[in-house]
Order: sequence, then C-alpha cells, then structure tokens
Amino acid sequence: MVSAPDGARVAVVTGASRGIGAATATLLAAQGWDVCIGYRSDGAAAERVAEACRSAGRHAITVAADVSREADVVSLFETAAGLLGPLGALVNAAGIVDQQARVEDMAFDRLERMFAVNVIGSFLCAREAVRRMSTIRGGEGGTIVNLSSAAARLGSPGEYVDYAASKGAIDTMTIGLAREVAAEGIRVNAVRPGLINTEIHASGGQPDRIRRLSPVIPMQRGGEPAEVAHAIAWLCSDEASYVTGALLDVSGGR
Repeated sequence: MVSAPDGARVAVVTGASRGIGAATATLLAAQGWDVCIGYRSDGAAAERVAEACRSAGRHAITVAADVSREADVVSLFETAAGLLGPLGALVNAAGIVDQQARVEDMAFDRLERMFAVNVIGSFLCAREAVRRMSTIRGGEGGTIVNLSSAAARLGSPGEYVDYAASKGAIDTMTIGLAREVAAEGIRVNAVRPGLINTEIHASGGQPDRIRRLSPVIPMQRGGEPAEVAHAIAWLCSDEASYVTGALLDVSGGR
C-alpha cells in the first residue's frame, strides 16, 4: 500500500461523484487518506462514493460545489478543513465537455461555461489549496494534481477544440504553479488521460466514442477510471516526492 504523506492525510477531490474523481477518492481512502468529495449536483452518487471511502476505514464527507463559483469553492475548502482537518492534497477532477461541434458553430455561452468550469474552477481550487498548504502561510505543504487531457496535445479537431484548449491551459497552469510554490512545500502535477470509460462521453453526445476510436489507440482499448486514479494517487504519495511540474500521460500510447 502506498502511504499518504506524513501529517497530510486530508484530500479534497472535486468532480468526485463519478468517473475518475470517484475512482480517485475511493483509492485515496484505501491508501489512508480522509476525503472531502466535491460534487456539483448528484448528491446520491457522491454519498455512495463517501460510503465506499468509509468502508476503507477513513473519514469522508460530501460537499456540493460548482467550482466555477468562487463562493462555492471557498465553502468547499472551509468545510473540509472544519470537518476533516488540515489539507494535504487537492485533486482538481471537476470538468465538463459539450456536444461535438466545430469552432465556427460554438456559441458564446458554451465557451464561457467551458472555461469557467475547466480553467477558472481549477485556478480557484488551486488558490484555496495553496492558501492552506503553503509553508509561508503557516501550512505544512502538500500536493495538487490537476486533471488535464491528452486532448491538450491532440486538439480534438471537429469535436471539442474548446475542451482541448481548456486542458492546454491546465497544462500551462500546472507548470507555472509548480515552479511558483516548489519552495513552499507544495508539489503540482497533472495527469493527462486519454480515452477513458466514463460518463463524460455520453454527456457530450457520443456514448460510443471509445468503441469508435479504439483502433487509433496503440493499446487498442479505452482506459478505466481506476487506471488513471492510480497515477493520481502515486503523484499524491511520498513515492513522488521529487516530482513537480510533470504532465503524466495515461493514454494507452495515443
């Protein structure tokens, strides 16, 4: 079992009611972390994840928060600190995609929401994490793992160029923030999943996307949320103590 960092056993995981976020929350609990499960709307699903975490013998709470809303983000972190204790890790897993479209057909509202959730939301959560973990602010250090995407490299032409661009911003944020807080006891990394078997494809109107695109993946299959979660958990662990500013692809070679 990979142990959680000494003195840093509370993790906030956003977007944790489903998919990669849910798999990460339950894995971190199994590895000794108490977990705050952030979710936007599906409280029942979030509670199921919390129960899975509790079954591993850890404390788990659920907090409703739209990460694009500053007040929600502040409340998320204040609640986690108040009920679980000092923050040791943030996993920025909340994110959205939209219907397949070309750029010339994308409405302003779509673009505004995409960047509000995927980019601004990640910045707000990272801000609150740094305020609590930075040694120059009285914290004990910690780790931030951002969820990027292989789309940041590939561009997703004809499908989700806006989503890909939002994840490109996350790559840049990861590198810049990692260098900004490296001397303050905080490591910042990103995982870039490829085609993973989650509900996000159906929410984008393409429930068969992985089956359709599997032939272009060198490993000839989509990945599973647990496979991404293991990469995230490793980055949160002491085993990755000299890793910061890294972009780790979990994409089957694509």
